[in-house]
Amino acid sequence: MRRILLYMILIFLPTGISATNSLKKIASVPFRMVGSYIVIEVSINGSTKLNLILDSGVTPTIITELNAEDSLTLNYIGKTKIKGLGSGDGITAYTSYGNEFQTGKMKLINQTTFLLDKDIFSLSKHVGTKINGILGTNFFKDYIIKIDHNLQRIIFFENKPFKIPKGYTAIPMIIEGNKMFVTIPVTEADWSTRYAQMLLDTGAELTAWFRSTGAHPIKLPEKRIRSYIGQGLNGEIEGYMGRIYMINIGGHVLNYPIVHFPDSASITGAILASEREGTVGSQILNRFNLIFDQKRNMLYVKPNWKFNKPFTYNIAGIEMIQENPAIPFPEICHVREGSPADLAGVKVGDRIIQVNEASAFNTNINVLRNYFETRSKNPLTILLMRGGENLILKIEMKSVL
Repeated sequence: MRRILLYMILIFLPTGISATNSLKKIASVPFRMVGSYIVIEVSINGSTKLNLILDSGVTPTIITELNAEDSLTLNYIGKTKIKGLGSGDGITAYTSYGNEFQTGKMKLINQTTFLLDKDIFSLSKHVGTKINGILGTNFFKDYIIKIDHNLQRIIFFENKPFKIPKGYTAIPMIIEGNKMFVTIPVTEADWSTRYAQMLLDTGAELTAWFRSTGAHPIKLPEKRIRSYIGQGLNGEIEGYMGRIYMINIGGHVLNYPIVHFPDSASITGAILASEREGTVGSQILNRFNLIFDQKRNMLYVKPNWKFNKPFTYNIAGIEMIQENPAIPFPEICHVREGSPADLAGVKVGDRIIQVNEASAFNTNINVLRNYFETRSKNPLTILLMRGGENLILKIEMKSVL
């Protein structure tokens, strides 16, 4: 109880920062949004430019895939086993230390890099553009880092005390194993409010997930559906999704977010290792401009133009991949059991030719996903190719959450 009261004081009272100097900029690096991912061009040890997803939930950088046009030299040290979410045993990776990263005009030295011996994420296939891996946040400890979603820039500042910029509010962070956590108020489906310790994870393409087992878990909403959540280092993650009433980020209330509740087998390792109760993902974090001050254990947030966007989910229940850029028609890799797509007869292995009036030939895979997340009174018309034959199916797009 004393710990909770302390966090309440830190979250809701003004901070006692006495610094009066402004942030002193070192460099500004552009990024682009691919879905809700932040993607940055990075050269490692003079390599060709690699497309990496900024992932605040991971400390070292992880190279997941290299294409024929990619050229990369690493200081090979040895093999190691890395683990994360999922119910498997983790995956083998080659470990490399002392690497130099170049992104824009910014150089980052002594960076640890893992090279997976097997691409388990298939990131390029899922987002429809080349992704070489995950940029970890090991360098956050050396700088104050601002992620400006309005300008789509990552800005590096000197690591010194500073005056909080106008419009930003402060949230204390907890640093465990170089990972960043915040304790935030969460109002559950039964209107009870509690304080949950949550990992900040820009690389998790979801709103948030919570543990639903163990001591005093977040309660599952009565109205929920079975869900495929994603791929972790240890394997696939499945569970449930549903709406809770509120998540409070630095005094900014997000109403009725759709959140996930992974099966206990998928998250046991992560939960046992800390007091973590879940993760705040990219679909919340990209609604704010963010300043990370790891040295002083503070996060500063300011809502941006995305803040009031409604929370959506994959109503149709279709997951797809772009298996080969030379074949522009996405392949369906997962159909949620009992979903509208399942009831309409969509099957794994079908190729998408057209969704309503949008041809898959010249429509980005992320744009197609928007169709599957948009509720409508009218059915969604989807043209599929199955075994050399074309099928037209109608998918009901009425939300159940």
